[in-house]
Amino acid sequence: MHRIGYLLADGFQIMSLATQTVFEFANVVAGEPFYVIENFSASGQPVRSSLGISIETRAFQAPGHADTWMVVGVNDPLSNPPDPDVLAFVRLAGAQARRTAGVCTGGFVLAQAGLLDGKRATTHWAYAREMQSRHPAVHVEEDRIYIIDGSVWTSAGMTAGLDLALGMVEKDLGAEAARSVARKLVMYQRRSGGQSQHSEMLALAPKSDRIQQALNFARQNLNRPLSVEDLAEHVHLSPRQFTRVFTAETGQSPAKAIESLRLEAARLMVEQSRHSLDVIARETGFRDRRHMREVFVRGFGVPPQAVRRDVRKMPA
Repeated sequence: MHRIGYLLADGFQIMSLATQTVFEFANVVAGEPFYVIENFSASGQPVRSSLGISIETRAFQAPGHADTWMVVGVNDPLSNPPDPDVLAFVRLAGAQARRTAGVCTGGFVLAQAGLLDGKRATTHWAYAREMQSRHPAVHVEEDRIYIIDGSVWTSAGMTAGLDLALGMVEKDLGAEAARSVARKLVMYQRRSGGQSQHSEMLALAPKSDRIQQALNFARQNLNRPLSVEDLAEHVHLSPRQFTRVFTAETGQSPAKAIESLRLEAARLMVEQSRHSLDVIARETGFRDRRHMREVFVRGFGVPPQAVRRDVRKMPA
């Protein structure tokens, strides 16, 4: 039996409790109550989420109440800092519990408690740079889904907590159990911790259906040259008109946007597949392996071999 304690404070993000469903279904897959989950707070009184939903909690007294502590974030960690007694408890938990996790902005609590000093960590992208500024001893990696450094786990925002929880299930019960849980939750895929928080399709955010259609066409045909003429023809515009509208709506030229989509697709293949870099370059539309490497270094600061190596080094 593995006990998981959720540490909640007023204003906590209700989405963070969705991770409890991962452990619930892990019990279903395991055929026994492997995980036992309880909610805790400093007061032991009902705690209200940022939406005003009240959750019953127990008062924490000793880190021994749980093997894994999940410290849940709040919508704005800068204006809603943790109480001193919470920080004191988290310090004890970090020293005694098997695992301590900061879900989304819960990583700020771990940072303020000193648990992240000298460690790699992540948090919601909107607050990552602020975390780095306020806690220079932490090695913040703002473009990661979740990070494991020793016994300390941190996740990016919102749905990334589900990936972190699945990572825990995989570590405890094995990869097949984690895949089974993901299927039961109808998750499209289980993302590795090394994946990017950002989606180029979301970042481009076109305003019109035509430009959205062009981007969808591009993403589905990345192995093709994809000239401006190809994209314009697909949405029945002249190349000149297409370029003008595309740039106005996305803030990028079509060529730059397509390169970003190629880079995102290539990175996913590097992280998740065993294909050679030559195959990945061909499938994602780069001229060759050398061209893909140049774009990787320009976009990520490291070559694709380093990205693959880092993913493979991640704890199972």
